[in-house]
Amino acid sequence: MQDSHANEVVLEQIEKFQFRARFGGSGAEWVVDEPEPIGKNGGPSPEQLVTAGVANCLSDSLMFALSKFRQDPSPIRTVARARVGRNDANRLRILAIDVEIRLGKPAASLAHLERALNQFENFCTVASSISTAVPVNVTVYDSEGVRLKDGDTCLVAPCADN
Repeated sequence: MQDSHANEVVLEQIEKFQFRARFGGSGAEWVVDEPEPIGKNGGPSPEQLVTAGVANCLSDSLMFALSKFRQDPSPIRTVARARVGRNDANRLRILAIDVEIRLGKPAASLAHLERALNQFENFCTVASSISTAVPVNVTVYDSEGVRLKDGDTCLVAPCADN
C-alpha cells in the first residue's frame, strides 16, 4: 500500500483565492489560483489540476501498458480539455474531460499495441475513480496521425471488432 503522505497536498493561503500547494513526498510546490475575475489567474485552477491529473495518469498508464511488452512509444504528447458548464442547479461543474494522446511512434512499430490500448485505461487510478461522475473521453493517435482508439472502440486490428 502507498504511503499516505506521498498523496498528501497541503494548501496555504497566500491571498484571497491564491494558495501555495505543497505536494507531499516530492518537494514540489505550485501556486494555484482561480481565473479572473474571482482570482488573479496566478496559477493553475482547480479544474486544470483535476484535468492534469486525469491526463497524466492516462499517459502513465498507456506507457505502463506498452512497457509490459517492452515497447516504448516515446515521446507521448497528451492534450486534455475539461468541459465546464452549468448543471441543472445552475452550478458550474466539470461536465466531461476529453483526452487526446499522441504516441511518438507509428502504430506499426509497436508490438502488442492492440492489447495495450484495450487495457491501459483500467490501470489509471485517477480517470477510473472520477469517471463515474465525470465522463472521460479518450482518443489515441500514433505519430502519423492515425486514430488508434476512440472512446471504448479500438481501431487497431485485431481489436477493431471489440
